[in-house]
Amino acid sequence: MKRALSVLVMAAAAFGAEKRLFNGKDLSGWKQVGWPGFSVEDGAIKTSGGMGLLFYEGEAIGDATVKVVFKTTGARGNSGVYIRMPEKPSDAWYGVHNGYEVQIDSSGDDWHCTGAIYSISKVSARNQKPAGEWNTLEIELKGPLTRIRLNGKQVNEFTEGQPVPERKQWYEPIRGPRAKTGYIGIQNHDPQSIVTFKEISVRK
Repeated sequence: MKRALSVLVMAAAAFGAEKRLFNGKDLSGWKQVGWPGFSVEDGAIKTSGGMGLLFYEGEAIGDATVKVVFKTTGARGNSGVYIRMPEKPSDAWYGVHNGYEVQIDSSGDDWHCTGAIYSISKVSARNQKPAGEWNTLEIELKGPLTRIRLNGKQVNEFTEGQPVPERKQWYEPIRGPRAKTGYIGIQNHDPQSIVTFKEISVRK
């Protein structure tokens, strides 16, 4: 009986265990495509320069919660978290058109602000903290469902196949289904948008 109980406790602990994808020291396990604008400073990943994508090479992720702790340096803090990329990206725009971008940008409208799936699914609420304060973004992936929480409050929920707006701009994502399991990454947008990430982790 004791052995069986021990096995159950260990299994439960493993099920809810959180895995740090960023080690707080360097970019081991990550790969840059596009503009080479990512560095590690004071235990956090910092963006700089032009359009780029930093993705985690270790594994494709599905049915899990991705947690990202970030802060911006001003209202012009534009970045994003890519999810559901079916292959390892080879260029900076791969995540836009083949995955979904969970936007980071306090100045955008409801379709293009923090917590929105960029131009695909708008936020139901805004809950970003002021520039200079840390925010916790949790992206739950469950089959075709993507549920997004910002600082503990649900701000978006999208199910694959539901109606989406017509694509209007060349830089908006090509419409179409995305993978249930895929690679994740973060975006570097432009020289004026400086965003830092002190934690990127996943809980399956």
